[in-house]
Amino acid sequence: MTETEKIDVQRRRPRFERAPTPELRLTPRDVDLVRAVAAHRFLRSTHLVALSGGSPQKILRRLQLLYHHRYLDRPKMQLDFYERGSEPMVYALGNRGADLLAKEDGCPRGKVNWSAKNGEATRAFLRHTLFVADLMVGFELGARALGHVGLISQGEILARGSEEPRCTRQPLGWRVRVREGGETAELGILPDKFFGLRFEDEPEGKNRSYFFLEADRGTMPVRRQGLIQSSVYRKFLAYAETWRHRLHTRHFGIRYFRVLTVAPTLDRVRHLLEAQASLPGGGSPLFLFAASESLRSGNPLTHPWIDGLGETIGLME
Repeated sequence: MTETEKIDVQRRRPRFERAPTPELRLTPRDVDLVRAVAAHRFLRSTHLVALSGGSPQKILRRLQLLYHHRYLDRPKMQLDFYERGSEPMVYALGNRGADLLAKEDGCPRGKVNWSAKNGEATRAFLRHTLFVADLMVGFELGARALGHVGLISQGEILARGSEEPRCTRQPLGWRVRVREGGETAELGILPDKFFGLRFEDEPEGKNRSYFFLEADRGTMPVRRQGLIQSSVYRKFLAYAETWRHRLHTRHFGIRYFRVLTVAPTLDRVRHLLEAQASLPGGGSPLFLFAASESLRSGNPLTHPWIDGLGETIGLME
């Protein structure tokens, strides 16, 4: 990692200034880098190096050029996000990057000022978005390593059966009516990500699995009295009712799904398992759990996950 691609947190001297740079001739890899950042909202330079598969030094130089030519941005909140040490730079979509994707992919440009939007990002939002990115990049790299597995992106799933560009679809989310202890409420569900796995060695019709991802950083209460206030238990209840009413088939055209909940520690996972087991009807294999600290040690697709019944299972089973 070069010095210009890191934030020295102790000195607080990141190179955010727009410097005069040579003319940039965009390459297909440049477009892919911008597209990846747009898909994840924020990505570290280390994510982009891993996804590109190219020379780290060359990728870092291209990222700097894309930043100085305003295809990418660097959210200034990362100055406050990091607490110590020297950290990889975080990139966001720039205004010229949005223009580029409008041309390349047919994504409507709209009136969003991405520089202003990136500047409004809070520490909590940046931290959570990067946690989700860590997980999704891990899934994508895990699929590549296996060879016979492909990652189906959220945009690809939502755009299925439509001639519109993938980026023009409505954001993921739906509502479901639930009952708990004599109380009735309509809850909204907005997963952190929705993705699928395509198994190239399986017959058509039996070669796909779909997952809703919940990235739990341990900040939301596991359970609260009633359904008015948000809690992890309330999310579990909404997913269980979604399954019972087959809303996933109505909204997304899929027959099955599982909910992946990734928590920071095994202790937090145990608390979430206990909450899930208290759902009406008890624990369910619909829910799978893992600790992020253990996922980093290998391929998350072959890593042992714990289902709602306490059994160990893999995502490809």
